[in-house]
Amino acid sequence: MNPPPGTAPALATTSTTALAPPRHHTYDTGLLLLRVCLGLTMAGHGTQHLFGWFDGVGLEATGKSFSASGYPVGEFMAVTAGACQLLGGLGLALGALTPLAAAMVVGTMINATAAKWDGGFFLPTGMEYEFMLAATAAALALTGPGGLAVDRFLPGLRAHRVRYGAASVALGIATGAAVLLTRT
Repeated sequence: MNPPPGTAPALATTSTTALAPPRHHTYDTGLLLLRVCLGLTMAGHGTQHLFGWFDGVGLEATGKSFSASGYPVGEFMAVTAGACQLLGGLGLALGALTPLAAAMVVGTMINATAAKWDGGFFLPTGMEYEFMLAATAAALALTGPGGLAVDRFLPGLRAHRVRYGAASVALGIATGAAVLLTRT
């Protein structure tokens, strides 16, 4: 049967098109680069705090720093922040559980930003670096990890949902604010 005049013929579909690998777009590569850079930076900071790697001061000194900044039980806070940086960073780098990983980074960086608040916005004593890390993690939560991510293989996370991203940003802000309230 011929299509009506002025219309394009319908393309035949086969069952093999459903099995074809997903096409990757330029933005998938850009999101991969962004995730890996942010994620490994955060994971590196976490290992500095937890283990003293990469010229870090380690857990004891980080705990004292938290105590000096007004947080109760400084070493516990250091473990919590370091673990959130390490696990959230690795999650972002891999694109695995991206909304949760981003929430961990956002919450931690809210506290890091607050700790530097009195230094102004710009470096050398300002909070611009911490602010940009938090904003970048929030942006990744809202945009999703892209096609080159572990989340593509996890049920429920294959297709990015804006509500997951928005909920994770809200979770990061809420937990970050709750921890801030513990400061004296």
